[in-house]
Amino acid sequence: METRERGSAGQGILGAEGRGLPVIAITMGDPAGIGPEIVLKSLIEGGIGDVCVPLVIGDKEVLEHTAEQIGIDPAELNDKILPFVLDLKNVAEGWVSGVESGLTGKASAEYIEKAVELWRLGDVDAIATAPISKNAISMAGYPFPGHTEFLASLTDTKEFAMSFFADDLRVVLLSTHVSLRNAIELVKRRSLVDLIEFSAKQLSGLLHRDVKLAVAGLNPHASENGMFGDEESREIIPAIEECRDRLGIDVSGPFSPDTIFLRGYRGEFDGVIACYHDQATIAVKSLSFGSSVNVTLGLPLIRTSVDHGTAFDIAGKGIAEASSMSTAIKLAAKLAIDSRAREK
Repeated sequence: METRERGSAGQGILGAEGRGLPVIAITMGDPAGIGPEIVLKSLIEGGIGDVCVPLVIGDKEVLEHTAEQIGIDPAELNDKILPFVLDLKNVAEGWVSGVESGLTGKASAEYIEKAVELWRLGDVDAIATAPISKNAISMAGYPFPGHTEFLASLTDTKEFAMSFFADDLRVVLLSTHVSLRNAIELVKRRSLVDLIEFSAKQLSGLLHRDVKLAVAGLNPHASENGMFGDEESREIIPAIEECRDRLGIDVSGPFSPDTIFLRGYRGEFDGVIACYHDQATIAVKSLSFGSSVNVTLGLPLIRTSVDHGTAFDIAGKGIAEASSMSTAIKLAAKLAIDSRAREK
C-alpha cells in the first residue's frame, strides 16, 4: 500500500496558508464536461474557504474560458479562484466543451495523478474529484473503468470499495461498473463476507464507533423465502451468519431492497451493503441527489467525489448544479480534520 512523506501538509504548495485548515486537492475533472463549472461555482458560492484551503488541479485557460461562458465576474475569478489553481497547462487547442475526446480524457487522468503525487509528498490532506469520462480516459489509453480503480492502482491498494454517503445513509457496493448479468454472478458468500468485514472496519474508523450494518437482498423482497430466487439462502444468509457468529460483526439481513435504503437513511443502520451498482445509486440519488458524496473506502488517502457524471449535454451552459461538488469538498475537509485528530 502506498505511503506518503510526513510533514506539514500544504507548505510545499501553499506556504503558510496550508498550516491551519486542511489542504484539499480538487481535480477539475474532464475539461469538456461540467467539472470546471461546478468547481468554479463551489469555490465562489459554497463557503469552501471556511473549512479548507482549496487547491484546484486543472488547466487555467479552461477555467477562465468556463468562467466567461457562465458569467463569472473576472475580478471574482482572479480574487477567489485563480490564486488556488495549480495549472498543468495540459489542454491544448482543439478541445470542445460538451465533446469527449482522448485529449480531455488524458488531461483529466493527469489531474488525478498529480493529486496523488501531492498527497504522497504531504502537500495535500485529501482529494475531492470532479467527474471524469470513462470513455474519454479509455480513449487516452488508461485501462480503468473509473476513479475508484484508477486511484487504487496509483496507491497500490488491493482492498477497496466504492461507497456513497447521503446524510445518515451510507451504502457500500459489492460490485461497481459491470453488467447486471455479471453483477449477479458476483454475489457470492466469500466476497460478501470480505466486504462486510471490510465495511465494518472502514466505517467504524470513519465514525469512531462500532457500526451496525444491514445487507440488501438481491431479489425482489429478498426472494420471499425462496419464491423469487435462491441467492439469499445460498450465498447471502450464510455470509451474514458467518460475519455475526465468527467475526462478531453487528450485521443483519438480507432485507427487501425496496425498503432497506430508506431505513438506513432514517438512521436505523450505520451502513447498508448493496449487491450491485444501480441498486445502491438509484436509492442514493433518489433520496439525496446533489447532496450525496462518493467516498472510496480502503485507500491510504481520503478521496471524495460527486454523485453524478460529466453531463456533456449541459457543459458550458451555466446550469450545472454544484451542490454535490461543494458537499464532497466539505466532507473531505471534515474527514481530513478527523484524521489529524486521531493521529495526535
